[in-house]
Amino acid sequence: MAFRLKLVPTTTNIDFFRWQWLTFGASIVATLASIACVLILGLNFGVDFKGGTTIRTESTAPVDVGLYRQALDALALGDVTITEVTDPTFGADQNVAQVRIGAREGEEAVTPEVMLEVEAALKAVDPAITFPSVESVGPKVSGELIQKAILSVVLASAGIAAYVWLRFEWQFAVGTVAALVHDVVVTIGVFSLFQLKFDLSIVAALLTILGYSVNDTVVIFDRLRENLAKYKTMPLREMMNLTANETLSRTVMTATTTLIALTALIIFGGDVIRGFVFAMLFGVIIGTYSTLYVAKNIVLMLGVDRGDKPKKKATPPEYANIDA
Repeated sequence: MAFRLKLVPTTTNIDFFRWQWLTFGASIVATLASIACVLILGLNFGVDFKGGTTIRTESTAPVDVGLYRQALDALALGDVTITEVTDPTFGADQNVAQVRIGAREGEEAVTPEVMLEVEAALKAVDPAITFPSVESVGPKVSGELIQKAILSVVLASAGIAAYVWLRFEWQFAVGTVAALVHDVVVTIGVFSLFQLKFDLSIVAALLTILGYSVNDTVVIFDRLRENLAKYKTMPLREMMNLTANETLSRTVMTATTTLIALTALIIFGGDVIRGFVFAMLFGVIIGTYSTLYVAKNIVLMLGVDRGDKPKKKATPPEYANIDA
């Protein structure tokens, strides 16, 4: 007999609405607290959003990100990101890295004096290093990136809402949008509270969280729609609990396998992708929670039209009344 791992029993009877108002109230408080954090503390924008300078380095020696970072830490440059660049077209002795330095307060980019210090520090680590290109991002471009990032999240949420509305009913769309707003706002609030670096990779993580969360929500809503047709006299609250229990195994398995992969990435993935992975890790947890305790609560409060629509009687054509 084959061994099958079960994280959830085959049949469960969990009352997800037992603490309905407590969980829903906690979600509202978390959302408002996150907005307050962003307004009071702000976000720790990376080079993408606050401007700065990107330096491309090239050397015949292998790139050692640790040595590069150690050399630049002594200069107290502030926000510095070092990434090794790989490409199949590179030669065996072509080792490329990208050094991104955030602009200091009141400056649009790194000054020429600081650039000379950076080059000298890196040459001390690797005498063969060269600097093929230096690019600066000013505040105007950074402002446009912020606007586009916000627009992308808003349009993605609107598209998801339209899809759910067309596939189900408007109550389901409202619940889905409420859950998505909750997930995005609370995730941004965590980044604001702990002043974690917020750059374009985090925006990509937020868009991925939207997709993950709505996928989980649609699975439950799809089963709920089947149960609405199957159990016509069952109270909506009991039916939603039944639906959540029927899909619980799938929800837990999906979240668990995703979290295992993300945990491995956050431990072994390195500093470059740690912010992105943390956003995804937190987003999967909060997305699963919002599916069970935000989207469903909204639908339960709004109610669902369960009345059968009367069928239209076929009207005979006019020529049927003509005497032969």
